Amino acid sequence: MKVKFAVFMLFPLLGFSQQTPTSANDSLKASNVFMLGEVIVTHHQNKDTLNRVTSAKMESQNRVDVSRALNMLPGVTLTASGPRNESMVSIRGFDLRQVPVYMDGIPVYVPYDGYIDLARFTTSDLAAIDVSKGFSSVLYGPNSLGGAINLISRKPSKKLEYDGTLGAINGNGYRGNINIGSKLGDFYVQGGYSYLDRKSTRMSSDFIPVKNEDGGQRDNSYRNDQKISFKVGWTPSKKSEYAIGYINQQGEKGNPVYAGNDAKNSLLANPRFWQWPVWNKESYYFISNSNLDDQNSFKTRIYYDNFKNTLNSFDDNTYSTRTKGYAFQSLYDDYTYGGNVEYNTQLIPKNDLKIAVHFKEDVHREHNLGEPVRHFNDNTILFGIEDIFKISDKLTVIPGVSYNIRKNLQAEDYNSTTKLISDYPAAGASDAYNMQIGAFYQLNTLQKLGATVSQKTRFATIKDRYSYRMGTAIPNPDLKPETALNYEVNYTAQFFEKVTFQTALFYSSLTDAILSVSNVQPGKAQMQNFGKAEYRGVEAQVNYSILENLSFNVNYTYLERKNVTNPSIYFTDVPNTKVMGTLEYAPVSIVKLIANTEFNSSRFSTSYGTRVADYTLLNLYASAKILKNFSLDAGISNIFDRNYSLVEGFPEEGRNFFVTLRFFNR
Repeated sequence: MKVKFAVFMLFPLLGFSQQTPTSANDSLKASNVFMLGEVIVTHHQNKDTLNRVTSAKMESQNRVDVSRALNMLPGVTLTASGPRNESMVSIRGFDLRQVPVYMDGIPVYVPYDGYIDLARFTTSDLAAIDVSKGFSSVLYGPNSLGGAINLISRKPSKKLEYDGTLGAINGNGYRGNINIGSKLGDFYVQGGYSYLDRKSTRMSSDFIPVKNEDGGQRDNSYRNDQKISFKVGWTPSKKSEYAIGYINQQGEKGNPVYAGNDAKNSLLANPRFWQWPVWNKESYYFISNSNLDDQNSFKTRIYYDNFKNTLNSFDDNTYSTRTKGYAFQSLYDDYTYGGNVEYNTQLIPKNDLKIAVHFKEDVHREHNLGEPVRHFNDNTILFGIEDIFKISDKLTVIPGVSYNIRKNLQAEDYNSTTKLISDYPAAGASDAYNMQIGAFYQLNTLQKLGATVSQKTRFATIKDRYSYRMGTAIPNPDLKPETALNYEVNYTAQFFEKVTFQTALFYSSLTDAILSVSNVQPGKAQMQNFGKAEYRGVEAQVNYSILENLSFNVNYTYLERKNVTNPSIYFTDVPNTKVMGTLEYAPVSIVKLIANTEFNSSRFSTSYGTRVADYTLLNLYASAKILKNFSLDAGISNIFDRNYSLVEGFPEEGRNFFVTLRFFNR
């Protein structure tokens, strides 16, 4: 009943923020998209508000990191790994191992476990974020079992353009950024710097103190993130472009202690006192598109990505000593390099054919302080073909197929008793085929209908295959890829020139799902290709431009996940129902007011049935242009100070506010 009541109340009140009154700012942001960094199936994809968040929308609601920005979309759920203080998302029930993250089409996920902490990725230098769900281009590369996320950077369109912010958060947090770009003839340069510092997050006043958390300011919840990005490009002709880019991220964070009451959770009796003094990422890349003639072109991406990570586990909440058996310092020093070549030809009438080859090598190096370094090395190759076949003015068919192969080159084991390193038994190469087809029909100028089917795979990560998980698991080097068969039917329509409606029905069948199987040996689990599962649901979005200065938007997601293999083991972290809405009003041209609300139904936090309660949040934002080149933004999030959690034992932030001064030359 709570779900139905929340949906009923939200629809008449508020709406989703993807379609707001058009402004010069929105148009400027759209023109600043670095199109060379896009990976699109059709040219209409970048107009799809079900699957794209623009920088204007991120700014308007103070979405300062990627996870919070993505949460604005239907089918996307904000999730978290509480024990590691990592912010993530789920796409129609698939986690970030199954939905890889890219920056301008270049993979940026961590080699070891395939995850990425999206809170470390700030949004100030982004032009847009694209999400592909189920039916994602084979040109992305391997492992896109449930889709793909692409962070798209900016590209200047004027001789000089700049914007930036200076802001305060809750009185003990600060943020700032600046972006500067210049287009001079055939050349352009774009650079950016961002800084985000929080001393702590404030807990809800409704939180009841527990043994390791007394409320108020959340203990050990600090964060500091800095990012530098730089890109220089050359466009010798209208259809040819070459760009070199560099990104440097430096982060550190605390890890709040478990503050729940689940007697089965080991963290209740044995809390973790963790801090992450180093979460650094550095990326170099080259992207090009060479137009050979009017019908043929080559696109290339070459990249090198380095990831350094340090985790300190301390004796107690003083975070000062490491003398007990569970205290350690873990160090990662990983890197990835690779590239892809894409040949595009339109020689065949009505066909836009792309042929691609990808290569990626992942190197993971880890050790605890005082121990020798262990090395792991995988390489992955993909051969893919995708075609856009325009059968008629109304019907387009898009087939795609790829062959993927992953080979482990090195995997080392460490015996803490003998202090010796040895090689794991050699594992054979693992391969998989991906196939998909989509049909898109333009019913008339105001209505579109689409249907897609895709078979996608994901290779087991290094962690899946080789991790002992702190002595609780047995490695399994021979894990096979897991497979998903994804179906979707989607529909878009416009009514009365003011209302846009979009919806999608989806179903996924997973086989050979990689799950942890308990008690393979007494007290020890193992990752195995054990599972079968079914995901099904619906997304819907309504955008209503009531007046020129007033818009009403809402989106709705319903998702069911069924563990076919073992129904008594629950899927975690994703609610069945999510509703998000926004009402945006501009009483005068220089003032914009936004009311945003979000409802999430309850979700499982553990596979044995621990839940967190449903919650509804209300947020208010205001922006006023105070001078020609300045605006002042302010907002309050979680106005009613709701005590809620995404993961049991790890409460989210209570009522919080921000004030930001923006400057720009628009």
